[in-house]
Amino acid sequence: MDLPSVDSTNAEAARLVATLTGPVWILASEQTGGRGRRGRAWSSPRGNFHATLVMKPADPPARVALRSFAAALALRDALVALTGTPASFTLKWPNDVLCNGGKIAGILLESAGQGAGVSHLAIGIGVNLIAAPDPAMLESGAVPPVTLLRETGKRVTPETLLAHLAPAYAAWEAQFQTNGFAPLRAAWLSHAARLGDTIRARTGTTTRIGRFDTIDDAGALVLTTAAGRQTIPAAEVFF
Repeated sequence: MDLPSVDSTNAEAARLVATLTGPVWILASEQTGGRGRRGRAWSSPRGNFHATLVMKPADPPARVALRSFAAALALRDALVALTGTPASFTLKWPNDVLCNGGKIAGILLESAGQGAGVSHLAIGIGVNLIAAPDPAMLESGAVPPVTLLRETGKRVTPETLLAHLAPAYAAWEAQFQTNGFAPLRAAWLSHAARLGDTIRARTGTTTRIGRFDTIDDAGALVLTTAAGRQTIPAAEVFF
């Protein structure tokens, strides 16, 4: 589904889900109310990529959430295929894609519950293809935003990116369904940004500083801090 303009592709997914019989990608040329994590505004000018994959997974919520790693891996695969520069793209926990160390993309998972399960999942993906937010608008310590065009010299249309992203995601989804999270975890760690380095993980008003050792079998961040080894299921990470 290709829309000229929408408030947000994730919001459109929620509106359409009752009529869907299978997974659907929603692509918009422009978002007027794009959202990032924690309800932050997401800059969505024309020429950038704004899309959502909506599906009805038959999994418990904790397993549904692991699809953020499938999305990150698929997006990296698509960007590598389009640019031919695999060394440029790394993955930042929990759900960002970096290009030459700068943030080029974010992934936002939103779901609705039905009993103990999930009625639908929306995987929203935004990519700075030609434009990036003003770094002055970001909080201190945030990874600076970059664009694909400036970092690689490649001008890619949203439609072309989706043509590569959709099959890449389908392949990782099939891997996840068949073999579970283990192969996704291994692949994600092989491309993880700052693995082995000291990073900061902030949850609410608590900040923990430690060596980024790994992610566990549930996708949680594992740090070795001055207080010992800590497992952090949700946080914002700063380098």
